[in-house]
Amino acid sequence: MKTRVGIVGGGPAGLLLSHLLHRAGIESVVLERRSRGVLENEIRAGVLEHHTAELLREIGVGGRMEREGSVHHGINLRFDGRTERVDFADLTGKSVTLYGQHEVVRDLISARLESGGELIFGARVTGLSGLETDSPTVRFTDSDGDEEALDCDFVVGVDGFHGISRGCIPGSVRREYQKVYPFGWFGLLVAAPPSTEELIYALHDRGFSLVSTRSPEMQRMYFQCNPNENAQAWSDDRIWTEMHARLDTEDWKLTDGEILQKNVVQMRSFVTEPMQHGRLFIAGDAAHIVPPTGAKGMNLAVADVRVLAKGLTEHYRSGDHAALENYTETCLRRVWKASRFSWWMTSLLHRADSDPFHLKVQIAELDYVTSSRAASTTLAENYVGLPLPV
Repeated sequence: MKTRVGIVGGGPAGLLLSHLLHRAGIESVVLERRSRGVLENEIRAGVLEHHTAELLREIGVGGRMEREGSVHHGINLRFDGRTERVDFADLTGKSVTLYGQHEVVRDLISARLESGGELIFGARVTGLSGLETDSPTVRFTDSDGDEEALDCDFVVGVDGFHGISRGCIPGSVRREYQKVYPFGWFGLLVAAPPSTEELIYALHDRGFSLVSTRSPEMQRMYFQCNPNENAQAWSDDRIWTEMHARLDTEDWKLTDGEILQKNVVQMRSFVTEPMQHGRLFIAGDAAHIVPPTGAKGMNLAVADVRVLAKGLTEHYRSGDHAALENYTETCLRRVWKASRFSWWMTSLLHRADSDPFHLKVQIAELDYVTSSRAASTTLAENYVGLPLPV
């Protein structure tokens, strides 16, 4: 097998890159270890930055997002028994769109297949070779267990934090930065009507909680917990008691419902440098992880592949290599800013210890953030998305 760009990973970043390249007339093959059914039904929350939603519309895959997604013009910060709204529209003129990551995946898979794109599901990549040559090779085992090889001009690793790609950058040049947080998120998928029109981020003496919306019938909720907690050991009654304790006010009550899914997510910040080696480029979770508090994960991946698509297009159209050579530097400026924002939001809203002084400082900062237009604008600008590199 041979193609121009071999893409390891068929999540939103890999599929989007393949579609962007297709629009530029550049052939690619996407290798994804999961089946199409598993990939499309792996339910994931999604907050799309203003620029991400605009890009999906621009490339013709935003139709269902516009019909079924929910546009939010602000968020609510709840602390010290009160709720304050941060108005994105007023502060930035922009918004975010709530639309599940798995829904984006479904739309991109349909678009790629309709345009004749080559997606190979059930492909387990076993090795990358020739990365410092002009013709690297991706070796993989297909869904029938047969060993295959894909020769290409470039390899793009968008295979997540545990994928093979990042480890193919030699340890002698690779630097990794990591922060592991002492808490996790207990995530809930609930069959219930919305409790709120816009997201509620809450700081409470018992810890952080978040109320989000997914659809008129399905909601996403989270609360801070021990990262080693066994989600299945929590009864529904215990979960609702905890959520009500952290969120209910005198004039607002959380709406209960049937809990369809529960899981615990560990929290970490992670960045690797560089994001390229020879003809290998990595993007998305393969290169960086952020805690979900700032809603930056998929948006950073989108920004990465947008930069990479431009660089590859310039390479094939004019032989200009500058954008590819500067890929790491261009992406990391935005990655580190988003990492800072995600760390700040996480630190602002989570109880890292039982120190009452620390809690009072957090409340004071939330009070400042919501009473100062300058501080509110800083939060809003980062949440709706900083300008894209290209």
